[in-house]
Amino acid sequence: MNTFGRYLKITTFGESHGPMMGAVLDGLPANLPIDPAVITAELARRRPAGDAVSTSRIEPDEFQIVSGLCDGKTSGAPLTILIPNVAQNSEEYKDVADIFRPGHGDFGWYHKYGTMPGPGGGRLSGRETVARVAAGAIVKAILKRQGINIYGYTKQIGPICAAEREKEFIEQNPYRLPDRAAAREAEKLIADLRAAGDTIGGQVVIVAENVPAGWGSPVFGKLDATIGKAMFSIGAVKGVLFGEGLSFATMRGSESNDQLGPAGPLTNHAGGTNGGLSNGAPIVVTLVVKAPPSIALTQKTVNTKGEPCAITIKGRHDCCLCPRIIPVAEAMLALTLFDAFLERKLA
Repeated sequence: MNTFGRYLKITTFGESHGPMMGAVLDGLPANLPIDPAVITAELARRRPAGDAVSTSRIEPDEFQIVSGLCDGKTSGAPLTILIPNVAQNSEEYKDVADIFRPGHGDFGWYHKYGTMPGPGGGRLSGRETVARVAAGAIVKAILKRQGINIYGYTKQIGPICAAEREKEFIEQNPYRLPDRAAAREAEKLIADLRAAGDTIGGQVVIVAENVPAGWGSPVFGKLDATIGKAMFSIGAVKGVLFGEGLSFATMRGSESNDQLGPAGPLTNHAGGTNGGLSNGAPIVVTLVVKAPPSIALTQKTVNTKGEPCAITIKGRHDCCLCPRIIPVAEAMLALTLFDAFLERKLA
């Protein structure tokens, strides 16, 4: 499956070390103004910053919209975005072309398709998400014009948790932590991990403000279920929680219920949904992100012949994925919400 959505469909294509990545958005209404600058800005947020936390593979991510746009507005036809790859280096993967990398999807891909996914992981690579961010930027901007604001931040990196929620500081540090003290601690942790050849996981929070009540569909089309599917489609995400998340297991109903007033919920323990429908409170989603599996330490594995061997992964890799996952998750939330908006409008 390379397509996501019902009323608004996104299809992504391209491989990590192929000539280009791309996305097709099908279902955008006509006459919506599109500013290419918003795509440029979102791609820049996803791009590695050349710091210790992220990969040193830095693509310019120059894009071209080749269909679906007329005089700066959507035409109603499928909108296609092309993003060339220019910084790939397949030689880095030559020595492990027939060896399964622990923690990656190579092993499952091989048993499904009978071949390896290709240098850098092919479609399994995080490079695929550049197409999601480009397409999601368009939808995120459309939602913003309707008053819906989507943003994210890093809640935790390894043992370091953000105690403060300084929204203005999120984009001022490479970890996207909303806490200055936590950012200083993260800097030392990442430096130590880099020196050790290891990586780390964490948690990120994605928020959508001003989503009207009544978006989504009960039973199998629940809004939180669809958001969960969108978030789990991001490779490193291993958990998706709404509102109080795991704390619901120990909360009483008198504690977890969001009582109501004339303007809607008085609290937001549920994270913005009840019964699969938005309730008017901010949608708050927490993602559990695993450590990047490409580490410089020697690990046990097997090759495609089933022979035991050892592997030491070379190349350019992230030390922690949390900061770069945030724009991807924002894009997926935007795509999901706009799909729900169209459902509400068209159904």
